[in-house]
Parts: sequence; structure tokens; C-alpha cells
Amino acid sequence: MTNIRRSSFTIATIVALSACLPLSAHAASSCGGASWYALHSKTASGERMNPSLLTAAHKSLRFGTKLKVTNAKNGKSVVVRINDRGPFIRGRVLDLSKAAAQNIGMVRSGHGKVCYEIIG
Repeated sequence: MTNIRRSSFTIATIVALSACLPLSAHAASSCGGASWYALHSKTASGERMNPSLLTAAHKSLRFGTKLKVTNAKNGKSVVVRINDRGPFIRGRVLDLSKAAAQNIGMVRSGHGKVCYEIIG
């Protein structure tokens, strides 16, 4: 019983401490699926979506965070700024603007595997 209490305390402590970390600390770098979108609606940050800008959506990174995104298939990279929330499809880590997807050769396929790292 002592072990259960001790492990519960440890888990609760970890959860409490992780809640204090900035959002960007939870995902300093990652790999996963990405897709692109080209709407003209408002983004979660309040700005109008512009498909020709190098922007992206992420579930939790702070708005304004800059990422270097690399297409795992061809090695091409682009720097994007987070201005929206998403993607909302399991396994995907980013939704890129059409311009960002174009820069890394992902427009034709519509989606692909990417890796990203926070650069600012």
C-alpha cells in the first residue's frame, strides 16, 4: 500500500510540475504527420489565414513560435510561424499553410511525414 501511495504522489507531482512548464517545452521537437490547408478564415490567434504566408497550426505551441519543419521524404525544410490550432486528425502534428507545404514539396500528396524543431 505504501508503494501505491508513493507512486501516486510521484505521478501527481510530475503532472503538477509539467503544468507549470511553458507550452513550448512540451514539444521542443517532434516528428509525425502533417497536412496543409488554404482557407481564408480567421485563425485561432485572431489573424486571417493567408495561404501564401509561411504559417502552421499546432495543438499547443504558443502563437508566434517559429519552427523549422523538414519533410522526412526529401529533406527539404521551411521555417514557419505558429498562428493557429490543429491538426485534429490522429497522428498529425502540424497543419501547414499551402506556401509552407509547397516549399517542402508536400502540396501534391496533401500530407506527409515531417520533423520539426523550435527555433524561436
